[in-house]
Amino acid sequence: MMKGGMGGLMKQAQKMQEDMQKVQAELAEMEIEGQAGGGLVSVVLTGKYAARRVKIDPSLFDDDRDMLEDLVAAAINDAVQKVESTTQERMGSLTEGMGLPAGMKLPF
Repeated sequence: MMKGGMGGLMKQAQKMQEDMQKVQAELAEMEIEGQAGGGLVSVVLTGKYAARRVKIDPSLFDDDRDMLEDLVAAAINDAVQKVESTTQERMGSLTEGMGLPAGMKLPF
């Protein structure tokens, strides 16, 4: 009666695991830019939150140091939010239709 059901489920789980590993590798290699101050400060992070580049408009070096530090922090936070959003989108497409609860993060 359930013959093939368990085997099919195992194949589906194995395929999902392979797909997740592929997406995780793609996410690790992608670069996402966060900005602050209307683009005067930008930070590029990988999908694993490693900083690749920081760009600061030269005009900011003449300004208040505290403001510059705040803009760098804001650009980093913007990039982190974008990495998280992109990761959720990509992983969500893999688990769609599996009946998992909303907001459940994979891998566990």
